[in-house]
Amino acid sequence: MTRQKIPAAPSIRRLPSYLHIIRQAEAEGDEFISGTLIANELHLEPIQVRKDLAITGIVGKPKRGYPVVPLIAAIEHFLAWDSKKNAVIIGAGNLATALTGYQQFQAHGLNFVGAFDTSADKIGKSIHGVPVFHIDTLKEQTKKLGATIAVLTVPSEYAQESADRVVEAGIKAIWNFTNRKLKLPDDVVCQREDLTSGYAMLCVMIGE
Repeated sequence: MTRQKIPAAPSIRRLPSYLHIIRQAEAEGDEFISGTLIANELHLEPIQVRKDLAITGIVGKPKRGYPVVPLIAAIEHFLAWDSKKNAVIIGAGNLATALTGYQQFQAHGLNFVGAFDTSADKIGKSIHGVPVFHIDTLKEQTKKLGATIAVLTVPSEYAQESADRVVEAGIKAIWNFTNRKLKLPDDVVCQREDLTSGYAMLCVMIGE
């Protein structure tokens, strides 16, 4: 899937929430689920849910809805969660510890195979079973570990330098948890996470 063909980001971001509801329906023994039910659970319009699900290629049945098991498979396949992806994490601090300890990543195919840092106190140890290497060995270890994704959790002032090392190591996908916009080659994809966005929404909702 090329960048030009990737659907709107909001639709992609909603799919995991849909998947959670659909899995609950599966656990309760339901064979079908309606777009309206999903919409009601998430306070969305049914037409929005149907449009979002349409990008996965699955079609619902009139008066019955979507078949639960094929729908789960369609969403997971569209999100590429049905295939294994090895990832390295750059910066073995608190955020790296939290991310490597989140078990749902493995359930969605994301497998942390190595962490990298410059601190002598961390190198040679492990976080949640993920070995910590010196950043200078990134290129060598990336090839050994078969990593295709790099997650940046370094202090922001080191973000670009770390990204340059990642690119040099041959990794073409970066998940950026710093607050810096990175300068990257055209063939490298990057998703930046702004952890303050959710907090901002919460603050507006509570009105304080």
